[in-house]
Parts: sequence; C-alpha cells; structure tokens
Amino acid sequence: MLGAMQDWELRVSLLIDHAAREHGSREIVTSWADGSETRTDWSGIRRDALKMVQALQRLGIGKGDRVATLAMNHSRHLVTWYGATGAGGVLHTINPRLFDDQLDYIANHAEDRILIYDAAFQPIVDRMRDRWTTIEHYVCFDAADHAPAFEDWIGAEDGDADWVQGSERDPCMLCYTSGTTGHPKGVLFEHRSNMLHTYAALMPQCLDLDARASVLPVVPMFHANNWGFPWAAAAVGAKLVYCSSNAAETLCRLIRQEDVNYVAGVPTVWLSLLQHVDATGQEMPPITKALTGGSAMPRAIIERLMASGIRIAHAWGMTETSPIATIAFEPANFDSLSFDEQVTIKARQGTALFGVELRTVDLDDPAKVLPRDGKSAGALQVRGPWVIKRYFKADKDATDAEQWFDTGDVALLHPDGTLQLTDRTKDVIKSGGEWISSVELENAAVAHPAVAEAAAIGVYHPKWDERPILVVVRKPGMAVTGEELLGLLAQKVAKWWLPDAVEFVDEIPHTGTGKISKKDLRDQFRTYRLAE
Repeated sequence: MLGAMQDWELRVSLLIDHAAREHGSREIVTSWADGSETRTDWSGIRRDALKMVQALQRLGIGKGDRVATLAMNHSRHLVTWYGATGAGGVLHTINPRLFDDQLDYIANHAEDRILIYDAAFQPIVDRMRDRWTTIEHYVCFDAADHAPAFEDWIGAEDGDADWVQGSERDPCMLCYTSGTTGHPKGVLFEHRSNMLHTYAALMPQCLDLDARASVLPVVPMFHANNWGFPWAAAAVGAKLVYCSSNAAETLCRLIRQEDVNYVAGVPTVWLSLLQHVDATGQEMPPITKALTGGSAMPRAIIERLMASGIRIAHAWGMTETSPIATIAFEPANFDSLSFDEQVTIKARQGTALFGVELRTVDLDDPAKVLPRDGKSAGALQVRGPWVIKRYFKADKDATDAEQWFDTGDVALLHPDGTLQLTDRTKDVIKSGGEWISSVELENAAVAHPAVAEAAAIGVYHPKWDERPILVVVRKPGMAVTGEELLGLLAQKVAKWWLPDAVEFVDEIPHTGTGKISKKDLRDQFRTYRLAE
C-alpha cells in the first residue's frame, strides 16, 4: 500500500521561497568593515540568488560543481548559500584563517570551479592563484579592482529563473575540518540533512527562533553551516544582522542599533563583550538569548550572562554533525532549581536533540559501551540523519557497521542523558594507567582573573609515564604565580590530577580556526622533563 501524502523533495531552496513569500520584508542588515551599512530583506536575498543561478549557468557551472567562497559574514555571502545550491551546485565555504598549504589542498581537493571572495582577502587570492589549479573564475564580493564585482556580475541578470531540481539527497554544501594532523577532511552536506537539521534547530529547546528574533550570528559563515542560522532564520523569517568586525565595541553598538535580541558566538566573543561592558561602564546590551559553542563556555561567563537575565543555550556539535547535536536546554524541573544548579546544567553540553543518538565507549576497549552514570568517561560516539557517514572522496565510511561516528571527544553521560565533555581523545593525559582531563584543568585555571589562556598537556615522567603540566598566558598587566594557580586547582580537582608544573608563556599556539593546537604545544615542550 502506498502512502497518500504529497511527495516533496526536501531541498534548501524551499526555505528561501518560504522566507520571501511569508516574511519578504524582514530585514537583513550588514555592517561593513569601512563602517558603511547595507540593508536588504528576504525577498531581496531570493531575487539576488536567482540572478546568481543565471550568472553561474552562463559560466557553465551547474549540478554538482563546487562554488567556493572566501568571505566573512554579510548579506552577499548569504546570497551565495541559496544561489550556489539553487543552481544545483555545492557551496564550499573556505576558512581564510587556514594556512597556505591547507588552502592549497582543500580548494584543489574540492575541485572548486569558481571562487567568490572578499576584497580583504585579495592578498590570499594573489598568493594562491597559481596553486589553485581547478578554479576557472574569480568574482569579488565588494570591489572590481582585480575581478568582476559580485553586484555587477549578478546585476547583468534579470532573475527570471528557476531553481535546479533534483533529489533531496544531492549534495549542497562542503566544509573542511581543520584537523591538527594530516590534511583537512571534507564534510559533504546534503539538502536532506540540512533540512532535517533545520527542523530540529527550530525546536524551542534548541535555537528557539521565531519571526520576532533579531539575530547577530558572530560565528563565521565559513564555519560548519554557520551553526544553521542561514537556513533556520529563513524558515521563520527572523531578522539577520551581520558584522564584518568582531570588535566588541562594534558588536555592542550594532546590537543596540538593530534591536538585536539573540547573539551566537564562541566563548571568546562573550568574554570580549563582557570585558568591553566592564571597561566602559555600560549596561549589558539588550540581549535575551545567547547561543554558544565551539568550546566549553567557562562557568563564570555563564553565571554573569544568566544573572543579567539572558537565556543561555550551550550547544555541542562539530562539522561532521551539521553541526548541532546536543544543547543544554531547561529540563522539566529547571525553575525549581537553585541558581547554582541552573548554571551547572547550562555549563554542560546538554542533551541530544531528537534525531541524534549518543554513547560512550571504553578508551582502552572500544567494544565496551559505558553506562550513563555520570562517572564513566569514554570516547564519545554519535549517529543520526545529519551525521556524517563518509568524508568527501574517502574510500571507506567514517562510521562502523551500526553507523556510530567516533567524534574524537572524551565525555561522560549522566543518568538523565546530559553530555559532559572532558577532553579530546588525543589530548587526554594518561598517568599511571589513569586518565586525567586536560579540559577540566584548563577550565579551572582560566577562572583566575589574571589568566588569559591556559592549556594542559602531558609530558614524559620516568615513573608515571605521563604527568600534566599547565601552560599559562597571563592577562596584560596582571600577575599570578604557579603556586596560586595550583592552590586554586586543588579546590576543584583530585589531588593526583594537579599539574606537576606551571609554565608561563607569552602566547599559546593556535590552529587556523583559532583553537589551541595541543600538537604544536606538545612539540614545543617535547624535551621538557619532570623530576622523579
């Protein structure tokens, strides 16, 4: 017996059609690096995306072809999300912060045919052009000095076009992970996976977006699906506010000017906003919702934001999970909990969304599934319809026979299903046969007001094989000693977890995406020796 419902392919073009039809006049605002501002709306985004479809087709670019962008957050970049995918192509968002060898590898591995870029990245384009052997066309988002300007390029078209049709399982976006070892790996998103992720993201326990939302996504558009906002905001007609600068002063001004009530950014964004508010004596901007992810939000920041009346959504995910897999929403008894207990819930990575399953397995015996007891830390695995099955061009699946994907995280699951990340499998420290969480040591250290950044790594020890040391960057003009930090940590972690040494440095190495590079830090301290 066949079903009796209409059969629609779930393709992302449906989102922009809906946004233009039902919320066409809702604004999309861009604050540019030169201080100027431009305004469009969802109808304008759709119109320009259809023009882009025509412009791509005129260049012979169509179904399955990769359309690359090298750009920050702005409305023209948003147009490419719907223009490239609407032409049947695959949008490849390139991270401009990657190193040249990585930029070389991913553009050629993706076989990008066209690159659309910000003028600010012209030096990168000039440097890499001869190495990018597959790119045939260049378009500049905001200038015509070295390539056709985007507005002129699509402006030659009339927009009288249709979206290219196809299966919902067609690929639509490509994003490369920035691993600290080996080449980056490509994650190829489908129309279907993005649409299912969008439905999940719109739940009140997740992004909780509606037409009243005025959203400032500080997370870059070249990061994993921009945390889903270009799709989800279109689905409900939310206002989007983009800013080319992440400077706290600019963000605060824009939040007030555009009545932004929802901000999404990594913990460092929230830290800089709070530091700016404190330094200037201003009141907190009128934000009611805050989404954070990318790394664990320090408890002190969560306390501060919640005390200001801001509802925190602490999410976990990765490029391979499209990206949101879990989020710290309010459980049924949340309102009856003390403030401290509420902060504890928000400081964790939350519970799996419907559509995602989690489990942890023993670090030494991956065949052993661990209990959800809040005590047994193991390797975190995940599966679901918006979780990767195979990396782009890989010759084998990234999952096992039951489609479990190994995230590379170390975590424990509480009896209520709450996820608590404790480390990365490559960064966890094994001392005398027991595991020590580098993340917990780091989180405890950065709670000190004089600590700007901290990283814990394992170094060789003649008796215990490995022991932790803490590498610390002090805040400018502030002082703290190793003894003070060890005293602070002694109040928060087990005695045998305490680092054997604290080393102060001017800076800690980072990856191209801004994360601490434990690999480079371990290389830096590879000859470091502890006394027995």
